[in-house]
Amino acid sequence: MHPITDALPATLCYLDGEYIALRDAKISVLDRGFIFGDGIYEYVPVYFGQPFCFEEHMARLDRSLAELQIENPLSLAQWREIVMRLVAPGGEAPQSVYFQVTRGVAPRDHAMVRGIRPTVFVMVNPLPPISEAVRAKGVACVTAEDFRWQKAHIKSTSLLGAVLARQISVEAGAAETIMFRGEWLSEASSSNVWIVKDGVLAGPPRDNLVLTGIRYGLLERLCEEHGIPFTLRRISRDEVFAADELLISSASKELLPVVTLDGKAIGNGRPGPIYKSLYAAYQEAKLRNAQKHGVPA
Repeated sequence: MHPITDALPATLCYLDGEYIALRDAKISVLDRGFIFGDGIYEYVPVYFGQPFCFEEHMARLDRSLAELQIENPLSLAQWREIVMRLVAPGGEAPQSVYFQVTRGVAPRDHAMVRGIRPTVFVMVNPLPPISEAVRAKGVACVTAEDFRWQKAHIKSTSLLGAVLARQISVEAGAAETIMFRGEWLSEASSSNVWIVKDGVLAGPPRDNLVLTGIRYGLLERLCEEHGIPFTLRRISRDEVFAADELLISSASKELLPVVTLDGKAIGNGRPGPIYKSLYAAYQEAKLRNAQKHGVPA
């Protein structure tokens, strides 16, 4: 056995109606998720024992399943019940919940198979926080051409494009790979990308070329609460490099300031005031979510 395999945790996961140790979970080699990447996933952060933006994440899971013509096998209440069975109680360290639904098991054939049972898998992992030292300094990113397919809005398990894109920044010693389709900003390998210019937060439009992160809606709400202008539009490469601030967002990163891109300083080369304001507001939103569910966060 490989050392990584030997170290798989014994924590509970959910697989097709059963709660079993993660190290013991197994699927068929003919599962279409394994053979074709024919499935979707979601990734939900958990703070104070409560999933954050849960309904929004589950709505996106619904949309992705609909794009693949897979019926959602569980109700919203059933999904939440699984999460609450798996996560540690309130007050524990942040966690993340990974959901995956594939079309199911069938003989190998590219055509969609009807009438088979979807494979449903849910697991929980720790969510290591980004250090305050990193946030205070900001991170470096690099750019690349967006070489992925034209249906980036589906949160598909077919993630080879994202893997290859992320490896570009790994080999450059950078935090993320920010991608462009021609001269237009799309997103990063596993993050959405935002620019700030003259106090306005701007991101690429919601379309099939970008996986619209749940932070799209969250940041729009936070901007409205704090009087920060917010817009979605096409953003050119030149605008990115000329931005006053450059930010990336995701469930695991929350919101992170980018201070250099391809070795060039963004703005004054330090995290800016819009980032600081929105990051503080983000932390307040996490507390409100926990308190809404009766957790004394």
